[in-house]
Amino acid sequence: MTRNYSNWFIRARLKTRQLLLLAAMEEEGNVRRAADVLGMAQPAASKLLKDLEDMLGVSLFDRTPQGMKATLYGEVMIRHARMVLSNLSHAHDEISALRAGLTGQVRIGTIAAAGATLVPLAIARIKQISPLLQIWAQVDTSDVLLPKLAQGELDIMVGRVLERQDQLKDAVRYELLAGETVCAVVRPGHPLEDAHDLTLRGLVNAAWVLHPPGSVLRHRFDMMFAQIGLTPPQNVVNSGNFLAIASLLMHSEMIAVLPDEVARQYEGNGVLKRLHIELPCTMDAFGIITRQHQLLSPAASAVLNTLREVASEVYGPNPLGE
Repeated sequence: MTRNYSNWFIRARLKTRQLLLLAAMEEEGNVRRAADVLGMAQPAASKLLKDLEDMLGVSLFDRTPQGMKATLYGEVMIRHARMVLSNLSHAHDEISALRAGLTGQVRIGTIAAAGATLVPLAIARIKQISPLLQIWAQVDTSDVLLPKLAQGELDIMVGRVLERQDQLKDAVRYELLAGETVCAVVRPGHPLEDAHDLTLRGLVNAAWVLHPPGSVLRHRFDMMFAQIGLTPPQNVVNSGNFLAIASLLMHSEMIAVLPDEVARQYEGNGVLKRLHIELPCTMDAFGIITRQHQLLSPAASAVLNTLREVASEVYGPNPLGE
């Protein structure tokens, strides 16, 4: 079959250096510093930028007192330039891995709930089949992970697409997995460990360690108190790091809020105890997310299929009863 290679960037002879320049311009704020970073003369960098703008017929940057600021057109080109550069970098990594006798490299991002059970089980299973497969696993919040996926820094993500990330929805493919409940936890031996008459009103003045303001979990937590006419707890330490949270609980009388899946794992290891109180503070469902128009490598496809297989075992084939 004859392919029609008539894309604009082929006709215009788009250069990799122009893509590098766009990324450097965003980071450095002006042509001179971007040129220095890339090891080229400023006039050459200015010409590369002008040639690209002439190709597209739009202005990519505006001059401001604070430096060069990307226009809406520039933001689009910068985003796609970063994706292309990231894909080229990953291609080099995969080729280097294959030359070294490895079977490929995969980057996974996951929220904490899936990072407690689903993702470790899937990684353990795929490593039994492909022990030389190189895997990077990053645990973070969805608002951090989704832009990284969209820019090609992650191959697969397990998390959620937040309302404020609507602009990325069309760029990703979402496969629903499960809902997420949360619970209150304390250290073993905490005075409230065995209490069965706990209420939100009785805990509002307790010391808490919570996800930072701005996070979805913190918003849901604060609204839980507001809905019963209470000001949310004020005696708070802010942290989303689970190692730090566990350490704070071990050395204090604090209470923390964790995804139930994470709490069960810590409780099973004797690190903490779940309190006997049901929190009306649920999180949105989460799922497996990949880029819409990105062909996964064979290694990433194998990991994706393993995630689906393990998810069916962990959450059931119809976890939300739909």
